[in-house]
Amino acid sequence: QVQLVESGGGLVQAGGSLRLACAASGRTFSSYSMGWFRQAPGKEREFVATITSGGTTYYADSVMGRFTISRDNAKNTVYLQMNSLKPEDMAAYYCAAATSRGYIILVAPRQYDAWGQGTQVTVSS
Repeated sequence: QVQLVESGGGLVQAGGSLRLACAASGRTFSSYSMGWFRQAPGKEREFVATITSGGTTYYADSVMGRFTISRDNAKNTVYLQMNSLKPEDMAAYYCAAATSRGYIILVAPRQYDAWGQGTQVTVSS
């Protein structure tokens, strides 16, 4: 079973930047589609960004132009570079893997079969 461990969360002022990382176990990481989701208190988990096994990316409208998802298959790691952070970006951020559907863009949580424990991002105004 794939295990995912996120890191890089923290406290940042509005307008600042953070880079999240998600390290995955398994020897076939390059075949996974990887995604980032976030969940604020009292809200449902929402899609942020995804990258397919082929490197195709897709973003939620709310983060387009500010966030960048990337992957390093040699390190079994996916990243989320977050720039121009806003207070509304504050949430727990979760990394997810779709281990058998790596070639297509996936935006629904139910389409992913492995999840990390989450990392908190706090944005002060």
